[in-house]
Amino acid sequence: MDNYRDHLKDISEIRSLMEQNTKFLSLSGLSGISAGLVALLGAAAAWWKLGQSTDYLTPLKRQDYPELLAFLALDAVLVLVVALGLAAFFSVRMGRRNGIPIWNRTAQHVLLNLAVPLAAGGLFCLAMVLHGSAIWVAATMLLFYGLALLNASKYTQPEIRYLGYSEIGLGLLCAVWTGHGLIFWALGFGVLHIVYGAVMYYKYER
Repeated sequence: MDNYRDHLKDISEIRSLMEQNTKFLSLSGLSGISAGLVALLGAAAAWWKLGQSTDYLTPLKRQDYPELLAFLALDAVLVLVVALGLAAFFSVRMGRRNGIPIWNRTAQHVLLNLAVPLAAGGLFCLAMVLHGSAIWVAATMLLFYGLALLNASKYTQPEIRYLGYSEIGLGLLCAVWTGHGLIFWALGFGVLHIVYGAVMYYKYER
């Protein structure tokens, strides 16, 4: 009986080592929660600037459109930088706590698989803005972000895949109801991240 338990323990340790080498396990649930909160703050700032209107058609006809566009771009960049910074902080802390190296080959695979779709989506959004099609930007951001998560999900926890599916679904809905892009953006980058982060925290970190 003792030998059987020893074998199970050995198998469990081997499996844990294999997961550490093939899966990025340092993605903290607090990263998702903090990113979601930052996104909601950014959405609130955009809502205020748009004059508390969910209709993108009206703001685009205003004479201060260049100023409005610059504000929204700065808002999005600040949300991205702060969210990434918090994600890195909580992930590094979790990795050190669990004795898992934060920057290894698996982490590099995750970053590369995220970066390519996100970069393509960002450039595509920029092209749409330059051609006067900013109304589609929110939907495009959600779609490319969902695809990036799916692309990276094979190297990390399975919950990332479901988050990716949800982001794609919201992106498609946003493409139908384009006048409510800010609401869908807040749901995708804010609410979904908070829900995902809470699930990850209670499942893996509590």
